[in-house]
Amino acid sequence: MTKSTDHRMPELDFNTPALKRHRKIRALKDRTASMGIAIGGNSVILAVLLICFYLLYEVAPLFSGATIESRASYAVPAEEKGDSLYLTAEEQSEVGMRVTNQGHVVFFSVADGSVMDTVDNLRTEEVTAFAVESDTSQLMAFGYSDGKALIVKHDYRISYPDGVRKITPVIEYPYGQEPINVADFAIKKLSIRDGSDSLTLVAVGDQQSAVTKVTKDVNFITGEVELSEQSQPLPFVEDIVSVLVSGDQRYLYVATRKGLLSEFDLRDFDSLTLKNTLSLFEDDANLVSMSYLLGQSSIMVADSSGRVSQWFNVRDNATNEEHLTFIRDVKQPAPLVNLAMEHRRKGFATLDDRGIVAIYNATSTRQVVDEKLTDGTASLISFLPRANGLLLEDSKGLHYFFVDNEHPEVSWSSIWGKVWYEGYQEPTYTWQSSAANNDFEPKYSLTPLAFGTLKAAFYAMLMAVPLAICGAIYTAYFMAPALRRKIKPVIELMEALPTVILGFLAGLFFAPFLEENLAATFSILVVLPVGIILFAYLWSRLPQQIRWLVPEGWQPLVLIPVVVFLAWFCLALSPFIELNFFDGNIRGWITNDLGITFDQRNALVVGFAMGFAVIPTIFSITEDAIFSVPKSLTQGSLALGATYWQTMTRVVLPTASPGIFSAVMIGMGRAVGETMIVLMATGNTPIMDFNIFEGMRTLAANLAVEVPESAVGSSHYRILFLAAFVLFIFTFMVNTIAEVVRQHLRKKYGSL
Repeated sequence: MTKSTDHRMPELDFNTPALKRHRKIRALKDRTASMGIAIGGNSVILAVLLICFYLLYEVAPLFSGATIESRASYAVPAEEKGDSLYLTAEEQSEVGMRVTNQGHVVFFSVADGSVMDTVDNLRTEEVTAFAVESDTSQLMAFGYSDGKALIVKHDYRISYPDGVRKITPVIEYPYGQEPINVADFAIKKLSIRDGSDSLTLVAVGDQQSAVTKVTKDVNFITGEVELSEQSQPLPFVEDIVSVLVSGDQRYLYVATRKGLLSEFDLRDFDSLTLKNTLSLFEDDANLVSMSYLLGQSSIMVADSSGRVSQWFNVRDNATNEEHLTFIRDVKQPAPLVNLAMEHRRKGFATLDDRGIVAIYNATSTRQVVDEKLTDGTASLISFLPRANGLLLEDSKGLHYFFVDNEHPEVSWSSIWGKVWYEGYQEPTYTWQSSAANNDFEPKYSLTPLAFGTLKAAFYAMLMAVPLAICGAIYTAYFMAPALRRKIKPVIELMEALPTVILGFLAGLFFAPFLEENLAATFSILVVLPVGIILFAYLWSRLPQQIRWLVPEGWQPLVLIPVVVFLAWFCLALSPFIELNFFDGNIRGWITNDLGITFDQRNALVVGFAMGFAVIPTIFSITEDAIFSVPKSLTQGSLALGATYWQTMTRVVLPTASPGIFSAVMIGMGRAVGETMIVLMATGNTPIMDFNIFEGMRTLAANLAVEVPESAVGSSHYRILFLAAFVLFIFTFMVNTIAEVVRQHLRKKYGSL
């Protein structure tokens, strides 16, 4: 009897409580992971957008217009003292001052116009002329009918009686209460310029004019300042409207009603000569005002056609002489009545016969305000010291306006275009955000910084890309696997080296070493590739028994002593090359014979140092892309008869091209944003020169240097945020281009 056996497989139950619980847990983990990844990705995008919006938030005020609003209107203080010649106020804009045509000085409250004090004319003679040295010096001069001039200075003393601040206006007499004898005729026009060593006064009468120079001599025994006067007649010019003495007291400018300007040289005081004559405007207009901008370098000329032009001295390279040159102008559609200068910036305001006030900045030529403030009868305007207020006098009285004008010196043209700055021979791209004096003209051109960023990245990529990609190709495709497992981590470990260390070594060691061995550096660029090719040729001609001693894929180790020997050979040969071909000084030959400026810390140093920092990034990504090409593609190509080189160039590289391009773009992004290497190894000079022996300043390095020193909320501060935004846009563009090209290459070679 045969026993039957049941061979049926046992039934599997997939719905046991344990399996159900396991599936639920796994599904929960999947959902949690998906949500975490989505939240993380969206958070990164949100963070980038928030950074972008914050940068725009800080930058936006730069390009917002100014506002002006009325704060007070009242009758002219002490109107019975005469018509106003000059209006100003003290630092806090609390106490105003009005100078009248009768020689009286009236101090009043800016808030309500109440008279605080009056200083009457000290002399019985009639006041026939008045001049202001500058708004910042607070020095003024009254000219009288007897040819004398009295120099006064308004000042404001702060005290705290009973703990309450009190501002007391006073009139001082820096040259004594006795007037200075300037001329022997009634003064109709007067100009004053004070300096540390001398004072210059120019007086113009009906048919004659004169210049008086007051020299200050310090008595070393008593410490007193002794004054000595010297006067010279000046060639008379008809119909004079304005007279100006330059800030250094070297030149005198006399302008007529029709805009004819005569320039006199005051350096040889014994023989005053006419240096030059030019026309300030060509149309049939009349001169309204001519005054110096802050710093006494630029002359601002306003005429009745509504035009305000800027002029300053420009040195001629051929003659080494300075010539007053037209720089730029702005235009209002109506005749101008008055012109006012800002006390601490390169700004000015115009008043036309319609009662419209326009505020400009001379450097950026940007109009920030253009508003009608009166009915057209206004005759005088003046800025308050901090440029946050404006005093205007018309037939109805005196008006005080608050002005909110924080960033007038910034415009798109001044940021990205050429600007003709004071003291420069031509328009330039210049970054210079600070200086030692208060008369400084800010130079906020981002063009040299953007240029420097691209220049540094270009030279870094010029070194890094060929070495990294060629090294990655050999490592991934030709090198022995055992050697690859050692070489690849070592190169990737280079990326962990802090860039501040690389910058330190580049600036303090490599830059002087490169300068001393320039001949060796350039000979290496020729000798090294030629020597390696020659060695490879000789290696291929060796007997197979010798070549087989080195395993396949380990040949790079044989090249190490060859490279070391060739580098030593070039260094040893460097003095001979420099002595016989470059007269013993290759740097001098580059500078004098080629006319190329050479700086120790230059783009060549940056190319080596930053290229060294970028190589690991490009190498690692490129090597992974090439190594990830399916072996079936390479084996199929080789099976069809292609050589290793043909397989590499026609199969492997096209397939890996998306990854290779991404590697290059990521390296480019790293080079654009690099800070410490370019900060320490380039000299940090914001110049626009593609010369490899010149330095540069990049956007990132500029941010690192100047952000800690900038005043929060200032134009400089916000310009630096704009530089950060430009750097952000650079990086965004590089990444976008990389992704677009990568997707294109992936579609093109994805079928391989």
